Amino acid sequence: MPGYSAASVFLQTLSRGGVKYAFANWGSDHPAFLEDLERQRLEKRENEDGEGETEPSIVICPNEMVGLSCAQGYASVTGKPAAVIVHVDVGTQALAGAVHNVDRARVPVLIYAGASAHTAAGELKGSRNEFVMWTQDIPDQPAIVRQYMRYTGQISSAKNVDKMVMRALQIAQSEPRGPVYLWARREVTEEEVDESVMKRPSEFTKWPIVAPSALSPDVVTTISSALLTAKFPLIITSHLSRNSPTAIDPLLELSTLLSIPLFAHCPSSTNIPYSHPHFAGLSFGYDPFVLLSRADVVLVIDSDVPFVEVKGNKPSENARVFVVDGADALRTTIGYWHVDAELLARADGTVALQQLVTEVKRLDAQGRLGVLGSDTIKTRAADIQAWHKELIGKLDTAESTFPAAPAAFTSANVLGTLRKTLIAQDIHKDTLVFNEGISNYVEVFNHLRPDAPVGYPQGGMAMMAPGAGALGWGLGNAIGACLGERELRKQGGRGYKCVVAVVGDGCYLFGVPGSAYWIARRYETPFLTIILNNGGWKSPKVAMLGVYPNGLGSTVHGDRLTVGFGPSVPDYSQIAVAASSGWVYGRKVEKREELGEAIREAVRVVVEERRSAVLDCVLEGIV
Repeated sequence: MPGYSAASVFLQTLSRGGVKYAFANWGSDHPAFLEDLERQRLEKRENEDGEGETEPSIVICPNEMVGLSCAQGYASVTGKPAAVIVHVDVGTQALAGAVHNVDRARVPVLIYAGASAHTAAGELKGSRNEFVMWTQDIPDQPAIVRQYMRYTGQISSAKNVDKMVMRALQIAQSEPRGPVYLWARREVTEEEVDESVMKRPSEFTKWPIVAPSALSPDVVTTISSALLTAKFPLIITSHLSRNSPTAIDPLLELSTLLSIPLFAHCPSSTNIPYSHPHFAGLSFGYDPFVLLSRADVVLVIDSDVPFVEVKGNKPSENARVFVVDGADALRTTIGYWHVDAELLARADGTVALQQLVTEVKRLDAQGRLGVLGSDTIKTRAADIQAWHKELIGKLDTAESTFPAAPAAFTSANVLGTLRKTLIAQDIHKDTLVFNEGISNYVEVFNHLRPDAPVGYPQGGMAMMAPGAGALGWGLGNAIGACLGERELRKQGGRGYKCVVAVVGDGCYLFGVPGSAYWIARRYETPFLTIILNNGGWKSPKVAMLGVYPNGLGSTVHGDRLTVGFGPSVPDYSQIAVAASSGWVYGRKVEKREELGEAIREAVRVVVEERRSAVLDCVLEGIV
């Protein structure tokens, strides 16, 4: 049997640390890893365990950005860390915008990159033996990604490789959670280790994750008192449920106690059920939100950007504003960030809301205020519920109103049809949606109307969104989510019958579909892709109109403005069909009368045949 190397210890430590999958793009710096994976397979065969999965299991990723996006989807669904293995400096660069996404979404991913050998005359095993090892040797490889990482570290010896991995995983999973980056020269990974090193017991119990923090007693009292005495309080959140799906429970309890409207600004997860009568809507920062200017007390909890002031969305001058975040209340990784607030506090969202619920009840009872259950609370509840009912009515109207020719249907028509199809087939509560609609971001939330965070025990359609700015996020995340929900079901947890990625045509191309659907086919991760095809990049034109609403380009067609993809627009569905050798069901939908049948068939293919399906839904172009 072959011996063991530093790479053997590295892979073993990942597995012991709860890393089930490593999303890999191999290169010349990885001989020791490939050798050890084969050692694992042969060892299992000799032990009559067959040639099962290696530890961790390897997912081949022909594109690094897709690989990191897959890792993000897996970690987001399972709450467990994932690993990504890439090739020296060029592989690190090829991680591209996904590095930004896992950073801003605070997802625990361990990225490992090899590095060129530093010996050139055969002094050590693994010395340079290819010309590219000179050109790929750069002065500071981790600098490529350092400002996005929670931690970067060089593994310099086989003797401490396990401790380097344990430290990296400990940091990645502690708030503020996020990606970490380890790297090593080729000779280090080839360093031989004794069998006794591999048989040492795991030390992970001595490397615990930092426990969640709570609000201090005086802060709890200050916020609770303000909410109790407010005439019109408001709660804003963006990613409350991202770390803990059960955070939704104390949020709804607090809202019900005091009849507080709940608003989601640029949400990256389902934090408020659409069906809840206190849900006051959501925004991507474009439209005015009148309840914000009306509020006299605003609680911002787990929101990177609670409002966009230049749009006129800001609290009144006299409003009391409180900001609570589980990791970084000052957003120190953002160049400029500020909210006019009376108080900022660092505390876990679930813990903080549970504290506030308890304190509101205590203060009301102790002071005999009689606020809870009062006519004031009931009147406010009726007001909020009327607002919610009006919102739902507008959405229903948009879904049933089709445009005049030449456009066949709107995004509201497509998404409303999808939601109704899922409900009719009784799988809407077992559906997970990845929203990368961007210019249709709000519409995807509004017309699919998710009711639960990912993994919420009571069920309901769940939705996730990037919460960041690098496009090409959705396809890879859907693949990783399929792998993750498969693991959850094996462990007796909640999986999803239908995973859906809703993307714009621009995001679809950014997601490297040629690579993504090859991975989906190879690892049998069936999901439905809905492409909201408006013929290009609508968001840049929207941004231009925000600055030049009546400018020279305001009335120019998207193709002339160079944000359109016409006049020769590809059939995006067939890219997926080709990449998967025909495994993907692909269809371009241009006629109104085809829409319902196409969506029903695509859902059937995913749920019953367990194949991926791609619908290229052609909307009105960018005008």
